[in-house]
Amino acid sequence: MASLNFTQIRSRNPISDLTLTRSQTGLARRTRVGFKVVAASESPVEPDLSVTVNGLHMPNPFVIGSGPPGTNYTVMKRAFDEGWGAVIAKTVSLDAAKVINVTPRYARLRADSNGSAKGQIIGWENIELISDRPLETMLKEFKQLKEEYPDRILIASIMEEYNKAAWEELIDRVEQTGVDAFEINFSCPHGMPERRMGAAVGQDCALLEEVCGWINAKATIPVWAKMTPNITDIAQPARVALKSGCEGIAAINTIMSVMGIDLKTLRPEPCVEGYSTPGGYSSKAVHPIALGKVLSIAKMMKAEFNDADYSLSGIGGVETGGDAAEFILLGANSVQVCTGVMMHGYGLVKKLCAELMDFMKLHNFSSIEDFRGASLPYFTTHTDLVRRQREAIEQRKAVKKGLQSDKDWTGDGFVKETESMVSN
Repeated sequence: MASLNFTQIRSRNPISDLTLTRSQTGLARRTRVGFKVVAASESPVEPDLSVTVNGLHMPNPFVIGSGPPGTNYTVMKRAFDEGWGAVIAKTVSLDAAKVINVTPRYARLRADSNGSAKGQIIGWENIELISDRPLETMLKEFKQLKEEYPDRILIASIMEEYNKAAWEELIDRVEQTGVDAFEINFSCPHGMPERRMGAAVGQDCALLEEVCGWINAKATIPVWAKMTPNITDIAQPARVALKSGCEGIAAINTIMSVMGIDLKTLRPEPCVEGYSTPGGYSSKAVHPIALGKVLSIAKMMKAEFNDADYSLSGIGGVETGGDAAEFILLGANSVQVCTGVMMHGYGLVKKLCAELMDFMKLHNFSSIEDFRGASLPYFTTHTDLVRRQREAIEQRKAVKKGLQSDKDWTGDGFVKETESMVSN
């Protein structure tokens, strides 16, 4: 709220402006000439959403996740124009001719009975593969985007078969376009593992270590390893990736799932010529699972790595600024959105930024770093929860019992101390 100040209009001697004049009645009074009441300009400082991740400056922490929202020049340009902090393009490989998608490739889960078309969408499954566009076409579009948006962050998602020479060629060709970083897709759960790609690497720590070694020996820009949640302990492959030279971890990719069965036709969804295949699950329903996986990685990174040198990008069911705040509170430097854009459009970033700023204002946070990882210390073991609760109960019992000795009486709290020993 603006305060009120008294400001002089004239800049002469302030004492002479406070002249005493004598009226015809002979009484002295102060003149009001030369003074006015004005509102002081107190513009509250808005929270700063910008982040710097592995040396890459972003206007906000919201990143287009790899997938359909980053599939070509037109949509990536739209993302930059709408204000997204960074864009991760759809995953590319050397030979796009091997990538053949089917339609339909998506299925939705609603918060209602099987087959309902009215309930809120809470889950989304896809059986989509990586980019089916020729690599040369994607490379031209990467280069064009960097020429038109030199100060914006464009990250290339890449994937290859278990072949060192192929990985080295892909890295070299993509780097020449001027992209700012790599995200390595070690986590696509469907289609690609059949070719020893995607999750087939992310689920095998020995294989992951070898491939990460090839990649980091060749790459000259930051490398993020995108982790699969389809594993018992996600911290293990994340640790391997960081030890093998990656600068960042992104988690999670989609969860292997079967969306459902049509109870009229008895066929699975999404249905392609009467058949289907398990696919990747995303959207609101995966958010708690994603938070759990990110927590596991964040705790490992905090305990074993220098937090300032490595980054964590949170992914999973982000549709509100509050969803994003939860990932950041667990230690994420950035937050990715893919399915959310498919459901709500590229303009979603404005809502996300506004809601995240509201959260920051509520807690008087001025920057993302002010609260990044702030909730990590409040996670512990179940054994420790039992101990803490037992101690808290004992303390409450002690207070309820009242004073133990006459020497415990105090003057300040005398009434409350008396009441603590009253039984009714």
